[in-house]
Amino acid sequence: MAVPRMRDLSLSGQRVLIRQDLNVPVSGGRVTSDQRIRASLPTVTAALEAGAGVMLMSHLGRPEEGNPDVGFSLAPVAEHLSGLLGRTVPLKAGYLVSPVTCNPGDLVLLENVRFNRGEKSDDESLARRYASLCDVFVMDAFGTAHRAQASTHGVAKFAPRACAGPLLLQELEALNRALTDPRPPTVAIVGGAKVSTKLTLLNSLCGKVDVLVPGGGIANTFLAAAGFSVGRSLYEPDLLDEAGSVLEQARSRGVEIPLPVDVVTGRGFSADTEAAVREVDAVGPDEMILDVGPRTAGLYADIMRSAGTIVWNGPVGVFEFEAFSGGTRELGEAITASGGYSIAGGGDTLAAVERFGLSDGISYISTGGGAFLEFLEGRTLPAVAVLESREREQENGE
Repeated sequence: MAVPRMRDLSLSGQRVLIRQDLNVPVSGGRVTSDQRIRASLPTVTAALEAGAGVMLMSHLGRPEEGNPDVGFSLAPVAEHLSGLLGRTVPLKAGYLVSPVTCNPGDLVLLENVRFNRGEKSDDESLARRYASLCDVFVMDAFGTAHRAQASTHGVAKFAPRACAGPLLLQELEALNRALTDPRPPTVAIVGGAKVSTKLTLLNSLCGKVDVLVPGGGIANTFLAAAGFSVGRSLYEPDLLDEAGSVLEQARSRGVEIPLPVDVVTGRGFSADTEAAVREVDAVGPDEMILDVGPRTAGLYADIMRSAGTIVWNGPVGVFEFEAFSGGTRELGEAITASGGYSIAGGGDTLAAVERFGLSDGISYISTGGGAFLEFLEGRTLPAVAVLESREREQENGE
């Protein structure tokens, strides 16, 4: 995909507005996980070193739009960013009312964009006001690229110049490598609670991968569709036909969907419930499937170790509970041991990567959640599409 790139523009003396994804967990006024903030730093430092005055914008949480709520202020992010950069990063509120002073070398963080009425609806007047703040708009927030909102999409239409930042480009290039030109065999792991939320993804991947490994509640629904009793496990009985259809589609396309041959069960959803290994056809009516069994984990690990490309989205069990973490741990360790190209994305996946210390063995870790899924599904990301449109305009001299 052809988009304008920040690295190709002269930023010296320019007011540069960068949309980052700084939506990080905050507790007690402190940032508790700064992965997304750290991922944004190379773009910020590159713009500053190029001689730009830099304004950062982001959302945080889900405040009521148009109602500035101190509980969703980006103040903790500004403080944390200041510590990482070794310089004070002021937080600017009221930037739509009073001018923002941003001289070359300056760095400011604009207050939560979701405090602005019209942000989520991609209001044109708000987008134009964002655009008036800058000479160059940089979209660098892959995690929000699937949303057509004023700070991700609208502003890119009206800014004097608009381009993709390095982090956004890294994400797009990594995903394109995994899906457009993968080294076979290609394996996708899709975990999660519900087939209903990932049905489009499952159907899409059936046309792109060689092996599709389901996990969590999705695997339970597939097991039920295949005729196995899943007891009190989380699954969707009203989607058995759809799950069966995915299984049939996969068979017709030569795609393997390996279902568990053994599972780890418990009688309650808690960390202290007693774990028991069961054959997949021996799950009791009062039991819940909370992880894949050791034989299944070994089979999945073998698949990972021989894969050329791996896309990982979701755990295969309730890895947060130690007794039910074995399947996800063994899967993740096998991915890191694989000689193939691997990309991991989604909140639960990244939590598993962090818990088991797997980050150094994953080729690329995506910062996106919903955008990661929608890209895998083959959907157009609005914030990318508008940059492609700006590139075409430039090529046509418009």
